[in-house]
Amino acid sequence: MTTRNKWLATLCVTAAVSLAPAVSSAGVNIDVDIAPPAPRVEVVPPNRAGYVWAPGYWDYRGHDHVWVEGRLLREHRGQHWVPERWEQHGSKWHMERGRWER
Repeated sequence: MTTRNKWLATLCVTAAVSLAPAVSSAGVNIDVDIAPPAPRVEVVPPNRAGYVWAPGYWDYRGHDHVWVEGRLLREHRGQHWVPERWEQHGSKWHMERGRWER
């Protein structure tokens, strides 16, 4: 194996390993003791055919709440967007991820 091929193989393995946590954490439930801050005020863009507005929300990353800005999502005909939200369950706060519903 040439030095170039070894370098490319190392690069591919490193990329795969570094991306794996992001992909595998997509369906993880979040329960924390710290209530999220109040939602931020956002300027909602004008309606755009074929798109719906998904409002911003507080996510929890590492050990802190992080604001995720609102975004336009391509419309799913016959469905509506249910935005991300936090629900209190006893002393814990649970993150409900946004999703499409019929």
